[in-house]
Amino acid sequence: MIAGSTDSRHILHLDMDSFFVSVERLRQSQLAGRPLLIGGVGDRGVVSACSYETRRFGVQSGMSMRMARRLCPEAVVVKGDFQAYNQYSTMLTAIIRERAPVFEKASIDEFYVDMTGMDCYVGCRKWSQELKQTLVAETGLSVSWGLSVNKTVAKVVANEVKPDGGYQLAGSDVQPYLAILPVAKLPGIGPQLAHTLRCMGVTRLGTLAQIPRRLLERTFGKPGVMLWERANGIDPSPVLAFDRQKAMSKEMTFQSDTADSQLLQATLSRLVESLGFQLRQGGWCTARITIKIRYSDFQTFTRQITLSPTSADHLLIPAAVKAFQALYKRRVLLRLIGVSFSKLIRGAQQLSLFDESGAVSSTKQSNLYPHLDQLKSKHGEPIVHRANQPFLTERSHD
Repeated sequence: MIAGSTDSRHILHLDMDSFFVSVERLRQSQLAGRPLLIGGVGDRGVVSACSYETRRFGVQSGMSMRMARRLCPEAVVVKGDFQAYNQYSTMLTAIIRERAPVFEKASIDEFYVDMTGMDCYVGCRKWSQELKQTLVAETGLSVSWGLSVNKTVAKVVANEVKPDGGYQLAGSDVQPYLAILPVAKLPGIGPQLAHTLRCMGVTRLGTLAQIPRRLLERTFGKPGVMLWERANGIDPSPVLAFDRQKAMSKEMTFQSDTADSQLLQATLSRLVESLGFQLRQGGWCTARITIKIRYSDFQTFTRQITLSPTSADHLLIPAAVKAFQALYKRRVLLRLIGVSFSKLIRGAQQLSLFDESGAVSSTKQSNLYPHLDQLKSKHGEPIVHRANQPFLTERSHD
């Protein structure tokens, strides 16, 4: 087992099955068993979530609602209630917090639990199954779980046993298990990268794992090293305690590589606004912004900028754009842009009488955020955003 010392870890990944769909079916029992689409109801709307019944027609999250309805015309379209989804997520978090020694909330419906050392006192598999039963009994939601030696493998296992499944994968079985899976099954490999690998003749993770690490690094840069590690079942990243969050990030991989500066800056602004909402919801401020860009040749660069602790979009967005403009020098196609907030501190932003330019600042901007955030909580953060910004589906890493 190449993973070495990680073989002694026990990491549980919990994932709610079609979370938004499940919540809607609990609230509206007549939707049970029917193909369901959740998202924007207009022609320009985007599918936020879809039921398993629609997926056999080729429907996917992030697809335009018009295309999804064309593929599955009998589907019921629901606008969705993000306030209800947040309430159920809070219920799940409370249940897990009460029982788990250390857990990380990876998203609104995904959790990691570090169970290392618990096998001496209680069987990790038995404990995982009992936790699932508790979650189902107290919330009515369907849950799948994967238990293995690290976060990546546990997530892969949970995805493979969906829906309503659970499985423990021993360290000695990790590489044979991963080897037969398509490369797209590995978290972090999107459609474009999967296509690139297939063009190289790499269709299975077993093949990817056998490619020399240095060759992948020369081909893809630093991401190539991570590809090799993950394909070999190696992931030393820790489970970050939910109440000790050190950073949060989001990134966007474009469907087509682009050098459109207007699109790039609009995308960056949208990512920053989304993270700003997360900051305020969690009672955080950030004092450091890191911008990441990845060119079409997979070369990746980052740039950091420090600022006074804040959670205000009107301060975060200009700072992020400034850092991006200083970083993006080659003016060639980009395939990914990302932003992360670190140096997080608890507390609300301290309002200044003067802004950074020395002009007297208005409290109207800051007074707007509670009302804006309330709308985002009710209707969905991706739906409510500043004008002139595109609707985007991005990956988050909390």
